[in-house]
Amino acid sequence: MSTKETYKASFDELQKIITEMESGEIGVDELASKVKRASVLIQKCKEILSKTEVDVQKILDGLEEN
Repeated sequence: MSTKETYKASFDELQKIITEMESGEIGVDELASKVKRASVLIQKCKEILSKTEVDVQKILDGLEEN
């Protein structure tokens, strides 16, 4: 996975996998690889959200100091 991948791109791909799973579009042969990819995407989204939370908190802390 590219380190340049955005939250939106990761989330959109994850949504697509979920939709495919819910509709039965994913065959048994590819299920494990799709679940593994979904796991990677979830982790990527969590990392981006955590970094964003830290960045926003730093900005807010800076505003309080001024």
